Amino acid sequence: MSANSFDARSSLQVGDESYEIFTLDKVEGSERLPYSLKVLLENLLRTEDGANITADHIRALGNWDATAQPSQEIQFTPARVIMQDFTGVPCVVDLATMREAVKELGGDPAKINPLAPAELVIDHSVIADKFGTKDSFTQNVEIEYGRNRERYQFLRWGQTAFDEFKVVPPGTGIVHQVNIEHLARTVMVRGGQAYPDTCVGTDSHTTMVNGLGVLGWGVGGIEAEAAMLGQPVSMLIPRVVGFKLNGALPAGATATDLVLTITEMLRKHGVVGKFVEFYGEGVTSVPLANRATIGNMSPEFGSTCAIFPIDAETINYLKLTGRSEQQLALVEAYAKAQGLWHDPSAEPVYSEYIELDLATVVPSIAGPKRPQDRVVLAEAAERFRHAVRDYIAEDDESGKESFPASDAPAVSNGIHKPTLVTAPDGSTYEIDNGAVVIASITSCTNTSNPSVMLGAALLAKKAVERGLRAKPWVKTTLAPGSKVVMDYYEKAGLIPYMEKLGFNLVGYGCVTCIGNSGPLPDEVSAAVNEHDLAAVSVLSGNRNFEGRINPDVKMNYLASPPLVVAYAIAGNMNVDITRDALGTDADGKPVYLADIWPTEQEIAEVVASSIDQDMFTKDYADVFAGDQRWQSLPIPTGDTFEWDAESTYVRKPPYFEGMAHEPSPVTDITGARVLAKLGDSVTTDHISPAGNIKAGTPAAQYLTEHGVEKRDFNSYGSRRGNHEVMIRGTFANIRLRNQIAPGTEGGYTRDFTQDGAPVAFIYDAAQNYQAAGVPLVILAGKEYGSGSSRDWAAKGTALLGVKAVVAESYERIHRSNLIGMGVLPLQFPEGASADSLGLTGEETFSVTGVTALNDGGIPATVKVKAGDVEFDAKVRIDTPGEADYYRNGGILQYVLRSLIAK
Repeated sequence: MSANSFDARSSLQVGDESYEIFTLDKVEGSERLPYSLKVLLENLLRTEDGANITADHIRALGNWDATAQPSQEIQFTPARVIMQDFTGVPCVVDLATMREAVKELGGDPAKINPLAPAELVIDHSVIADKFGTKDSFTQNVEIEYGRNRERYQFLRWGQTAFDEFKVVPPGTGIVHQVNIEHLARTVMVRGGQAYPDTCVGTDSHTTMVNGLGVLGWGVGGIEAEAAMLGQPVSMLIPRVVGFKLNGALPAGATATDLVLTITEMLRKHGVVGKFVEFYGEGVTSVPLANRATIGNMSPEFGSTCAIFPIDAETINYLKLTGRSEQQLALVEAYAKAQGLWHDPSAEPVYSEYIELDLATVVPSIAGPKRPQDRVVLAEAAERFRHAVRDYIAEDDESGKESFPASDAPAVSNGIHKPTLVTAPDGSTYEIDNGAVVIASITSCTNTSNPSVMLGAALLAKKAVERGLRAKPWVKTTLAPGSKVVMDYYEKAGLIPYMEKLGFNLVGYGCVTCIGNSGPLPDEVSAAVNEHDLAAVSVLSGNRNFEGRINPDVKMNYLASPPLVVAYAIAGNMNVDITRDALGTDADGKPVYLADIWPTEQEIAEVVASSIDQDMFTKDYADVFAGDQRWQSLPIPTGDTFEWDAESTYVRKPPYFEGMAHEPSPVTDITGARVLAKLGDSVTTDHISPAGNIKAGTPAAQYLTEHGVEKRDFNSYGSRRGNHEVMIRGTFANIRLRNQIAPGTEGGYTRDFTQDGAPVAFIYDAAQNYQAAGVPLVILAGKEYGSGSSRDWAAKGTALLGVKAVVAESYERIHRSNLIGMGVLPLQFPEGASADSLGLTGEETFSVTGVTALNDGGIPATVKVKAGDVEFDAKVRIDTPGEADYYRNGGILQYVLRSLIAK
């Protein structure tokens, strides 16, 4: 029950139903707050308890100073938690382990139970092993169940053992698409109360739901577990960036082009840790699917969220996707009553302002290794020719980057290296640097947006009718975010054209974007590797980091679904698809992209005639039940899980071993060694890869020793329920460049416990350091931990024995996750770096002043001594809540102790 200090408790009548609500206008200043902060204000009013959430917190939010730097901590209680299976499995593993820990400490295991709805969608596990045939989908699902049987049994157990925990089985859709099409409420109803739907998710692209007016963002799995157990999310009242949209998109520009433009603008502006909110007349012209695409890419520009307010378009989408009439009426009535309904003519107060005329958006792609590196399509071939040289020749500047390109020698005739390939049927063809070997319509960002998905299929239809085909070396895959896509493809009669170009359905899931592209055909893989070609992937995703998409592919480009189809036909990034012919028709006439690009009117007509509400109600009618495969999985019973000592997928982790009722005092760090010295833009993919487990690495050796054959290694993502695999996979990205082990690429370091400090696997060296009682540190550059909200990037770091990370700057989620695992995030002094301070990574480190945390405060800086170098590092524990987590050795330990104390 809320303390209700502001007398905000009221009621709202909608039809025959009456709901308790907390009215915002009772708080002075509420009317001038941006939409997103109004949602936070309601959250505080409803959860005010006089302790964690007080009247002063509510007043502070009402008196928000748009110009101030964030300093006021508040506690945000999300309405629900959403998970995907890569991050969800370790969440459920941790909850199961916490039940046992509570029992050992004399508490009630049943206390470990989600207190708010927690929904998990299995979407990250399907791999495109099979492609290009009518039964690719069926075969891939069969393989998926075979590989992941243990994990799925475990999740089914969780579904029965925990209240408020539901699982959407495999082969249904991508978590964020299922969220906006079915799970999101926009306005929640619970216990007679109506309040804004808010959520945190164990995937950074949780922000897709921002397009529906739902405030939510990605957090690490450990933070999500705490939220599930009723622990509010500690945060500072953020700065809010107002992004004004004017006009409308021009003909030929897609939602993907728009979002790549916004990504580039906001990365340049600097929005890490800030809320972004869209407003203005142009918002009304942005369809909800496009809003969701923009919200989805929030992690790519670094903001906490990228939200659109509720308006008539929101209601239309909720209606289309099968929400009840009462729910539609409630959302509209609640939004209007609380001042949450969008007024296109209003100029709200924001901390910062940015503006875009939608009419200026032009066709674009992004790459070859970061989503914010937008390339105008008309310049793509030229820019590729410039970029590819980094991947085929030694770069004298390579030592400055952690992940530079290949060290292959320069080729004699510039960027060309024609290579003959013989197909299994005996036919031959030639591939070269820049060969598009993967063209994949994949990921949550675009693959359920009707305008781009139907645009791609209409382009395929026109291409097929003109006699064009995909090049034989291109692995073509179609992985929609929702079953509804294939429903409207079928109704529009477009499936045969997609299949003619090889875009057969391979699965409903993330697939290529998460690194599950599957192997290239043997002959293509052999040619690429034997001749060290700079091969390319083109995907309609949001992530194109190095080493992520496929181990054979060096350069990765993000593009809209229609452009993915176009590049499959072109077959090489060196082709200027805006000017060069894609191929010739039956009469030998050249066919250009402009000849087959569908018009806005053509797309609109097919959208109108092929999508209806019945598709959504049918596909989501019994979404948690699953098919016969899912229902027939045998599962254990009982409140605590029966761990299988032989399992290589699900093991009990060591986080709570020997845990006492009270935490030990925080200590300084002495005698530490550097495990890795890294450059800029180190992503969580580099720290904890999700894709292939490379033969010969420590993770592969562990699996081999446990009787797992190479073909059954599966991926790091699928093995996240086994800490033994994940520790060995930490810092194991095949493109990692550790500067204290020059000349290496992958998970290598130097082991200073051995004579001569030889090069060794990072895992092996870490084991030696732990045996010798030597703590470890990581040195890094700017944007450390950008990318996915990958909790194992922090868990693995902690379990390797790393006590502190010193970076130039951090991405929000990873910094928070490090604290959640008891690792101290420190920042170099402004303008300084490891290189500018002359640090080589060979020094012995000490960090003093950390013990000040034992007095209840947070020191602004601590003293770091590295060899002869001394500097004051900024402590990046940003809130009192984070300090509590660090003092307890991590967030889960803090929550566990809190539950037992109650």
